[in-house]
Amino acid sequence: MDKSIILDMKQQLQLKEVDIRTYSPLALAYLGDAVYEVIVRTILLNHGNMPVNKYHRKASHMVNASAQSRMITELEPMLTEEELSVYKRGRNAKSYTSAKHATIIEYRMATGFEALIGYLYLKEEMERIFYLVKTGLHIGEE
Repeated sequence: MDKSIILDMKQQLQLKEVDIRTYSPLALAYLGDAVYEVIVRTILLNHGNMPVNKYHRKASHMVNASAQSRMITELEPMLTEEELSVYKRGRNAKSYTSAKHATIIEYRMATGFEALIGYLYLKEEMERIFYLVKTGLHIGEE
C-alpha cells in the first residue's frame, strides 16, 4: 500500500516524529474518528452521485457509536495482541463526553474502535485499517 499521503503530510507540513505510545487513548480516538469518517465518506461517494444530505444520512448510520460497537464486537477476535491492547485502552479511557443515541457501553466500545483506527493510522498501517473496515462493513461479501 502506498503510504504517500501520510508521508507527504509529514514532509509538507513539517510534522515532527512522535512516539505514538505517548498519545492518550482519547487523542488516538479523536484522530481515528476522522480517519474512519473519511473512509466511510469515500466509500459512499464511490456508490455514485446523490444529494449531500443523503450522503450524510447514510454516513451517520455507519459511523455512530452503535454501529462502531457492533463492528468492533465482530472484529475483536481478529485483532492482534497489540491491537487488542490499544482497543481496550481506548474503551476503558475516562471520557468527558457521552453518546447522544447510544448506551455508555456502546460509546466506550466505539471510542476503543476509534482509538485503534487512530493508532493504526499513526503507524501508517493503512492496509490493516482497510482490511478491518472492509471486514466490519461486510464489503465484498455477496
